[in-house]
Amino acid sequence: MSHSISSNDDEFGDIVLFPLTFSDDEEEQEDLTESSNDASDERESENEVEEIKPKAHMTLRQRRLSKSYAPLANLKLKVKPGQSRAQNHWIMAIKKARDLSDPWASFHIEDIKTEFCIRHRYNPHKKTWTKDEVQVKMMKKPFNRGAMRQCFRLKKISTFSRSGDWSHAQNYVAKRYIEKVDRDVYFQDVRLQMDAKVWGEEYNRHNPPKKVDIFQMYILEFKDRPGEPLYHLEHFIEGEYIKYNSNSGFVDENLRYTPQAFSHFTFERSAHNLIVVDIQGVGDLYTDPQIHTVGSCEYGDGNLGAKGMALFFHSHICNDICNSLNLTEFDLSPREIATHKDFLRAQRKSIMQTKVRGEIEQCLSLSPSSEKIDITRFLDHQRTCSTGVSDGHTPTDLDSPSMDDEEPMSVDSPSPSGVPYGVRFRSPSDTDSQSSMTKEPDDQEEEEAFNRMAGSQNARPSCVALEKDFRKLMNHKIGDSILGKVHHEMAKYHEVGRFVLGDSKDEKLIDWESAIFHEEHAAELGELEAMVTMAKLYLGQDREVLVNCVVEPSDEHTNRGVDFMVEAAEAGDRGAMVYMGRAFETGDGLGTLRSVSWEDAVYWYEQAVKTHDNDEGGQFDCTINDPSYTLMAKQAEMYRQGGHGLDKDPQRAGDLYNEAAEAAMEAMKGRLANKYFALAEEAYGEMEEEEVETTG
Repeated sequence: MSHSISSNDDEFGDIVLFPLTFSDDEEEQEDLTESSNDASDERESENEVEEIKPKAHMTLRQRRLSKSYAPLANLKLKVKPGQSRAQNHWIMAIKKARDLSDPWASFHIEDIKTEFCIRHRYNPHKKTWTKDEVQVKMMKKPFNRGAMRQCFRLKKISTFSRSGDWSHAQNYVAKRYIEKVDRDVYFQDVRLQMDAKVWGEEYNRHNPPKKVDIFQMYILEFKDRPGEPLYHLEHFIEGEYIKYNSNSGFVDENLRYTPQAFSHFTFERSAHNLIVVDIQGVGDLYTDPQIHTVGSCEYGDGNLGAKGMALFFHSHICNDICNSLNLTEFDLSPREIATHKDFLRAQRKSIMQTKVRGEIEQCLSLSPSSEKIDITRFLDHQRTCSTGVSDGHTPTDLDSPSMDDEEPMSVDSPSPSGVPYGVRFRSPSDTDSQSSMTKEPDDQEEEEAFNRMAGSQNARPSCVALEKDFRKLMNHKIGDSILGKVHHEMAKYHEVGRFVLGDSKDEKLIDWESAIFHEEHAAELGELEAMVTMAKLYLGQDREVLVNCVVEPSDEHTNRGVDFMVEAAEAGDRGAMVYMGRAFETGDGLGTLRSVSWEDAVYWYEQAVKTHDNDEGGQFDCTINDPSYTLMAKQAEMYRQGGHGLDKDPQRAGDLYNEAAEAAMEAMKGRLANKYFALAEEAYGEMEEEEVETTG
């Protein structure tokens, strides 16, 4: 599979470009990598020209052209008729690559002893590994190091190479963990980076103003060294290395559009199943990304799940590229939007580093238990403004940097400011794009493989209002909302002071308005823990989230709390079921919109009896506070008396008392079991008396 670019200048001849593939031809991959790396350097001047040299076996027309061009050494290359600007850029990049000097020539790596290694390559489309043998020369001392790995200079040629000329071998970087790790970690890292590369190709398929790419990564196994150590292997790229965002919420203050839009794109395109973050590299050629997923242990300790997604979206406000890709804005509170730039300027440098699970919990401590925060006005304001906020907001100068701050666009890319909001940009001619995902037969297979990898999910918006509409359409009332989990985690981060500006440890600076904003959105999206939290908050009960918040008691707040409690009960929370059973039985805490109904009380008690939640270790049992036998006894008592919409049924009451007695016996409650057995006999006796009265 190849794409040919034919220049109108015969001096160039036919230049064949090979897209990045997973073939076994090493030479093709290395030639393309070198050319594509140079093309990705946006800061290279376009005014560089080279002396045109006649080539062997030139036609008469080619010789004439070369002579006519020879005096024009300073002529800037221009777009030729019938040839796209992208094709000219590729031609210039390839010409530059041919004459580039080796930046590592002074280290004389070619004099180092040659080693034979096993190279492991991963195909993310087929989920398969392949092995081959390569020759390498690697320096013993590292030339750089990060928080977890150190880097070594290395040159590599294929064992099938006939030249054996090490002075022209490709430059690579070999990376090794400083601390000893399990060998499988190296393979997990490669799977992560190659999966992220597939997401980069999917992003490019939507023709953003700037394409992105992610380094191909391999594993080298030095089979002749003691212990057969493993190294990661990547191409060496010259240029300024920049970390655009981290896996724990850091965003580069200069706020380039493309890296942030790419992360946002992966979240929506994967239907919220993952997000690619920790974007860093040279220009838009990225390396060492991190993928957050929900409900999966893939991608190592850097996978922070919904917590990592929440940290990204707190520091992200959609830019023009997000809008051109038709991405929807993640709902942030008005205060978060107003303080967004201040947060970026004041963000602690410690969050720039990649974090692992456990480290991100080191936030401010909770407020003292004796200190209560009245959030009534926040709740009332939230209900008043929820409609406007859910519909999204139009970006302003405060929301995102001006277009002057964005990196310069490539010559053949349209200006994002010229793209209307909500309209996905498509290039004038898809055939001009040199993306590796051009719709050739092999590429169609790659696209189908990507869809299988993504779970054949359709893109889902980041906006709460649209997500709610989608859930209604799919008849989803509770659960299965990753977006709800993200809002719930963001509320918890606000509570512990994670987003307090600067290094201050003052709990009074916690943004309670934003915490309530996100917790209520999470509840609206069916997140069970959020629904229980909001219900208990309005009803004034103890809870595990927003512990120190209080709400002024009122009929409106009680009704709101009961609404959330009903939703939590329908979602399967046993505590909510018991609460609704008691409320319908006694009328306490039922609000003004509902009335006592023993029929409803019996229903919720029955649902609670059927629910048995406990953890695997047995430390938690939801029936401890409200054992099933007490709930069955309550049902029996209501059936024995009748009323409030429930027909009297002594026989059903007796049966329930017997079931309660047996459950009490299993729980080693002998006296209580005897009591229930006696009540069962009394209920059966009342049934016989009714039969006698009926026959008499």
